[in-house]
Amino acid sequence: MQEANVIRSLSALAHEARLRVFRALVVAGPEGLTPSALAEQLGIAPNALSFHLKELFHADLVSQERQGRNVLYRAAFPVMNDLLAYLTENCCQGAVCTDAAVASCQC
Repeated sequence: MQEANVIRSLSALAHEARLRVFRALVVAGPEGLTPSALAEQLGIAPNALSFHLKELFHADLVSQERQGRNVLYRAAFPVMNDLLAYLTENCCQGAVCTDAAVASCQC
């Protein structure tokens, strides 16, 4: 992952509401959630949620898919795993300190 992408991802997550939205989408897994379900679950006003989802989408942390009248949002697990790998690649002075299977999400 390139440094510019890391900065964009971390910047997008550096807001309480966006972090909560992203974590809720991670928990939802590949099924994802609609904005109305997210707004209800997190208690975020729909107009504010729309802004936060747009920021996460532009940072490539979430994907969106139109299903009829609804838009379904999903966490971008490959991007999340790349970000985690970038942040931990030099931990333990470069020595392997965790099992690679534990460090990534296989959703």
